[in-house]
Amino acid sequence: MRVTAPRTGGGGTSARPLRSSGADDAAGDIAAVYVRSLIRSQLRLAVTVAIGFAVATVLFVLAIAFVPGLDDAYLAGVPVSWVLLGAGVYPLAITVGALYLRAAGRNEARYRSLAEDE
Repeated sequence: MRVTAPRTGGGGTSARPLRSSGADDAAGDIAAVYVRSLIRSQLRLAVTVAIGFAVATVLFVLAIAFVPGLDDAYLAGVPVSWVLLGAGVYPLAITVGALYLRAAGRNEARYRSLAEDE
């Protein structure tokens, strides 16, 4: 795969790269398929993680909202529902972020192994 940028300051030259024929084209097409596959898998992962995080956060907030005794109980002068919300969402976000990084790393490792085989 070849990455090119438009030429600046050139008079009448084209910004389109010259393409060779033969084995380079086939290898470039395969590499492009691998890159598109990686992009799709990373996008799918990101959307899945974002939806999962949103659902988990909403369920956490709803659980706190519908447990009746949490607003009446206090911990260091602060309602327990606030403490749970403040201290519970951060570990959830860190866990989701760590799981996302691990899965994204696996996707990229899979891509690298496919690209090296070619």
